[in-house]
Amino acid sequence: MANLLLEQLGAEIEANVRIALAEDIGSGDITAQLIPAEKTASARVITRESAVISGVAWVNEVFRQVDSSVQVRWLVADGQRVQANDVLFELQGKARALLTGERTALNFLQSLSAVATRCQYFADRVTGTAVKLLDTRKTLPGLRLAQKYAVTCGGCHNHRLGLYDAFLIKENHIAACGGVAATVAAAHRIAPGKPVEVEVENLDELREALAAGADIIMLDELSLDDMRTAVQLNASQAKLEASGGVNEQTIRAIAGTGVDYISLGTLTKDVKAIDLSMRLSL
Repeated sequence: MANLLLEQLGAEIEANVRIALAEDIGSGDITAQLIPAEKTASARVITRESAVISGVAWVNEVFRQVDSSVQVRWLVADGQRVQANDVLFELQGKARALLTGERTALNFLQSLSAVATRCQYFADRVTGTAVKLLDTRKTLPGLRLAQKYAVTCGGCHNHRLGLYDAFLIKENHIAACGGVAATVAAAHRIAPGKPVEVEVENLDELREALAAGADIIMLDELSLDDMRTAVQLNASQAKLEASGGVNEQTIRAIAGTGVDYISLGTLTKDVKAIDLSMRLSL
């Protein structure tokens, strides 16, 4: 599965922002109306902690939709590491517009940068190995593509985007379809060319999946020894993905077994928003 590219997300970003602004502004920003309509201002947004940035396009779109005359000047880029107190971007425009867009813009930036920062944290732990770290479908409803883009800003990679672009065959699918071979064959018939991945829980199931012609095999909570054996048995027939029991203490050892991928739900699920602040000058 290929990584998402920012140029693929134009319509998604527009929709994300439109929904978020409607949620926040509703019938109108009554507090901003306290400020004279023609009053202009400038602002700086800083980070209060170290982070990896993601979400530039979402911030730009917020201010485009609020007031297209607002000028946004970025001092950093997606994927860039920043330190506490660094200025991320500057704004110039109507004071009302800057304040109306502030929270929505910062919500996108703090959330997507949190994902990128966590991804970089794990990517750093497998530096020097050939393994690729993959995200999962454990994402915020409505923000999956945004979060998956943020994953790539942090040096990790995208797994399937949803239930439509790749097969992930698990125990219940196999039971319902009558065995591994029948399930994999049916998958190739239903959607030729789509990647077919099979989850296995032991080496016997691995052998079945290999014989059936799976493209990717997910090794679900296998021991390190069994992962090494799986790599030998596989002999590069399929791609091997380790899953389950992955954390900051175990990830380096798992990478050392020779698997191609390690998938981690934590990349998008267990994140804490980056602390950002906007300072207005009238």
